[in-house]
Amino acid sequence: MSYKRFDRDRLLVRKLSERKNQLSIKEIQVPASARPAALPAEAAGLINLTARKIIAAREKGRSVMMAFGAHAIKNGLGTVLIRLIKEGWITHLATNGAGIIHDWEIAYQGLTGESVRENVTTGQFGIWEETGKYINLAIIRGAAEKLGYGESVGKMISAEGLEIPGREDMLTVISENIEKDPEHAAATLDLYNVVKKYNIAPGFLKIPHPFREYSVQCSAYEQNVPFTGHPMIGHDIIYNHPFNCGAAIGRTALTDFLSYTWSVCNLNDGVYLSVGSAVMSPMIFEKALAMCQNLEIQSGRHIDNHFMLIVDLAANEWDWNRKGEPPMDNPAYYLRYCKTFNRMGGEMHYLQADNRDFLTELYHVLNNTPSSVLT
Repeated sequence: MSYKRFDRDRLLVRKLSERKNQLSIKEIQVPASARPAALPAEAAGLINLTARKIIAAREKGRSVMMAFGAHAIKNGLGTVLIRLIKEGWITHLATNGAGIIHDWEIAYQGLTGESVRENVTTGQFGIWEETGKYINLAIIRGAAEKLGYGESVGKMISAEGLEIPGREDMLTVISENIEKDPEHAAATLDLYNVVKKYNIAPGFLKIPHPFREYSVQCSAYEQNVPFTGHPMIGHDIIYNHPFNCGAAIGRTALTDFLSYTWSVCNLNDGVYLSVGSAVMSPMIFEKALAMCQNLEIQSGRHIDNHFMLIVDLAANEWDWNRKGEPPMDNPAYYLRYCKTFNRMGGEMHYLQADNRDFLTELYHVLNNTPSSVLT
């Protein structure tokens, strides 16, 4: 017995140009030169400490990773993130599916954000042609190229389009790889099916991205800095679109998880920043670290000297460093982004701060404070 399933081909999918957007990159952009108002002494001290750790990690060639929620993009911090990766301060960026989408919409139209309340009521939330079509198609095409989730979208933005192979060419790839590389054959078959079903012409599909200078995943792709996407099935608006392909999502997201894990394996004496990611960041980190520890232990080593700074808006009165994990009857126990990282060994700190204040001040400290002051 099989359950009934929703048919997405029946949806009325509207053009993205018909959507009212709440955010314009011209209005929300935060320049890298921005400085927050006076920070509390404790916050300033933690940011200075983090800068010292980042500088030391860079000198040793260790990972400096940052996982962030979509609000970092919605708050206009793309320019700051781009500077951090271009200048070599951050070696790996990771975000969720929403972060990928908002970054892409900004690159495509300079606008993002819709009213969830209004558009769910009218049956239109997330059901937009260009966002669903192009992001899904980039992921399906990327899976056939063995690319990751973020890499696939970043490549599309950078190239301002997608190369669509001919059907006969795809059938040849499938035939040649069905035995020696069945995963490649299956991914190519997914692309073939979408191209055939929706009659997509072969050749270069031009997709202009006039605001790509603001795209973090585009810059990361061009700088060859890992930008990994860590989605959850059904969480993002691209699942509303008929082009959505679960197999391609799975393939590219798994590729990105393994890339993320590889960076975690280089985290001894490194730095991990978790900024505004209450669920995704702690959940993937604990699995990745366990995998890396497994390999290290086999070689008689252990990852112990990693520095973790967790940044979020929620107040936290529990002293995780001094008291350890709180009891289950304490609400702090259920702060996943603190509890998980507190269990990960190394050194963990929590900073209550707006991500704009944190990232702009961190960038300023890294670039404008004499090393003699930091050491």
